[in-house]
Amino acid sequence: MGEDRRTVLYTLVIERGIRSHKSFSDEYARVAEQLRAEGQDVAPAPVARHYERLLVVGGLKSQPYSPTARVLERMFHWPVLDLLRPASEMPELERQHSTPRAATSPVLNESELLMTARDAAEHAGEAASLHLDEMTLDQLHDDLVELARKYGCTAPAEVCQRASSLLRTAQVLLERTRSPEQHARLYYAAGQATALLSAVSFDLGALAPAVSFARSSAQYGKTIEHGPLQAYAYGMLAFMAFWDGRPSEAVRLAKSAQQFGGLGDTACRRLYAIEARAYGHLRNADQAQRAIRDALEHSSGARDELHDDIGGEFGFDAARIAMSNATTSLLLRDAEGAEASATRALALLSSRPTAEQPIVVSGPAAIDLARSRLMRSEVEGAHEALAPVFRVPPDWRGAGMLERLTAARIELTRPELRSAPAALTLAEQIEDFSALSPARRLGATSPLAIEG
Repeated sequence: MGEDRRTVLYTLVIERGIRSHKSFSDEYARVAEQLRAEGQDVAPAPVARHYERLLVVGGLKSQPYSPTARVLERMFHWPVLDLLRPASEMPELERQHSTPRAATSPVLNESELLMTARDAAEHAGEAASLHLDEMTLDQLHDDLVELARKYGCTAPAEVCQRASSLLRTAQVLLERTRSPEQHARLYYAAGQATALLSAVSFDLGALAPAVSFARSSAQYGKTIEHGPLQAYAYGMLAFMAFWDGRPSEAVRLAKSAQQFGGLGDTACRRLYAIEARAYGHLRNADQAQRAIRDALEHSSGARDELHDDIGGEFGFDAARIAMSNATTSLLLRDAEGAEASATRALALLSSRPTAEQPIVVSGPAAIDLARSRLMRSEVEGAHEALAPVFRVPPDWRGAGMLERLTAARIELTRPELRSAPAALTLAEQIEDFSALSPARRLGATSPLAIEG
């Protein structure tokens, strides 16, 4: 459209940012409602074709009817005939009006203020309605705490189902609140749920989902700047990196995790233990032993809510440290050190009621004890250590047990053991046990986790 054909109205809608027919119609409807409330007769907004004609000089054969003109004049505070004049005459028209550019300095009246007040009240009411009952958030928090604390004593399939449900709940509730504080709580809940899903996915032998869930948990933690949550997720990623054959990447991730703020002693000890395992895979005995010492000796008195107050799967107590150190010693072919750490882990667990002894810790510790004995050709001692493991129900036979049993089975292939009747019997028991593992059914492999 040439400038000589544009109307004053065209210039004003451009300045107001309502050039599109929809934007213009929305503003027209708002002003029309004000006039209607004052008892005045108004017309609906012009259709798109009629609206375009209003923007062109000579586009209308006659001036708009009063019900339409009344709305346009209230919208722009110019007489309708002036609105339809060429935009080139606008400076002259502004000088003729007592209040230049009245469109930018509208005259307020009580009806407009009441309309604005009603809009504000409606918006405030809507915002208030999008604030969740705190008890709803408290229940979600309590459910996650319970699941984390009972993780080691709950079948992986059940953990997966419950954690998935809690994640969906957190995601739905995020859409129902506008409160920044509640958003932070719900992102934290979603981060915990995805962290638990990462752990249980790994236990079920599903590495790809486990990595994806861990990354999601780290992202939730980053969103709310929660150091402990990010550290836990990075620790999981480090753990899965060396399990997947990338020990150097595991070291990098473990060290990165240690740099997050707000970590308590439990978080630090967990990360040192994971770092030690990674160095074990690299056969770096010096760095592995250094990390083991750090895991055993770190004590600053600091705590964090995730690892210390909630604990459970997020915790990393003395028994779990000992179990992890036993595995690291096996990677370094240190049978004596492995047996000492595994024995300590099992002793610490035995002091608890049977129902509170986490299979995800006791099972691997027992298998590591058996393997340390097999390294010294003590088949009967290994069989004794594995007796409670063989009683573990199929649904509990996770990837951590499967990988360790695979390594133990490899020990039985050494020339001095492979033909011994006791060794053959034990090998068959291991194979039968592993065949029913849900991790095996999901196609899990253990390429590097516990090398021979």
